[in-house]
Amino acid sequence: MNRQLVLIRIIFLLVCTLLFTTYMTSFSPEGATFASTIIGVVAGLLFGAVLIGAESLLKDVSLRSFNVAVVGLFCGYLMGKVILLFLDTVMAMSGILMSPEYYSLVSVAIFLFSGYFAMAFAARSSEELHLSIPFVKLESTNKKKKDIVLDSSTLLDTRVIDLATSGLLDNHLIIPRFILKELHQMNESGDEAAKIKARRCLEALRKLESIPGLNLRYVETDFADLKDTASKLARLARIMDAIIMTADLNKAQSAVTDGTRTVNLHALSNALKAIPQNGEFLNIKIQRYGKDPRQGVGYLEDGTMVVVNGGAEFLGHTIRAQIVSAKTTLSGRMIFCNAMEESLMQDDEESCIIQDEESKSYYTI
Repeated sequence: MNRQLVLIRIIFLLVCTLLFTTYMTSFSPEGATFASTIIGVVAGLLFGAVLIGAESLLKDVSLRSFNVAVVGLFCGYLMGKVILLFLDTVMAMSGILMSPEYYSLVSVAIFLFSGYFAMAFAARSSEELHLSIPFVKLESTNKKKKDIVLDSSTLLDTRVIDLATSGLLDNHLIIPRFILKELHQMNESGDEAAKIKARRCLEALRKLESIPGLNLRYVETDFADLKDTASKLARLARIMDAIIMTADLNKAQSAVTDGTRTVNLHALSNALKAIPQNGEFLNIKIQRYGKDPRQGVGYLEDGTMVVVNGGAEFLGHTIRAQIVSAKTTLSGRMIFCNAMEESLMQDDEESCIIQDEESKSYYTI
């Protein structure tokens, strides 16, 4: 626990105890007695403990949420004053008289109504708060790293968990509530494939929430006028000045046309792979024929496609090849190689040795 917070709590308890004890000993009819002192000490400790307990329950509330609540409360107070002013004008014009007790009750009800609804609207649309105040947008003077909004296709890819564990995305990952709502609806639907997809996404969310220091955030903002999730993501990203992370190539391309910045998880993964250099050698197993004659195709452990010129003759065998060039595409990286002559010689020598051993064993028998 933060030492400063512990010190503040101790000082607050002492101040509460002192104030309550002073009040009980000063205003008690019996004066400063032992009983009044004990009552003051106990009352002060209980009052301080209740407030500290309430503060502990709100430990997950961020300063941003507190500021939004204060702005909503202030707007609710102004709205309540306007409603009361309108009510007083109507009563004065119509000659309606109201008793002070009833008027106080109506005033309290109006202020509670306006305060609650203003705070609720402010919390629900906190990301759009600056849009309701023309020409004003609260931003940090320092240039900060942009937030990243995740979509469902990213949650299906387990690589995002490894990326979040690295610490690179701390305090910047955002999950819209309408994405979570869509996943729960898919999980409750009758389609078994949709249920499996939704469960995988929800499991990924639980793993992201358990990563210490990541501070995954949920955004309540929704757009009732939009039915398409992709359109909602694009608008949310524009409002928040955030980036969309997706593993869907189609969504990435459509987001670019909408003017929204995106991070393609596949492109990011390819960018982090080691770049092979021309002239290097590698051992590759030829798994199928290529498009051109005499071409063979194999794959590295990370799924990178390797096209080997002259590799069609070694289908099903592991050969030694020399890298000629590498090409990066939207679907991944491709490596072009030439089969080495010594790999053919080595295979011929091994086949001769095997035939000799078989013939020896045959004659021995």
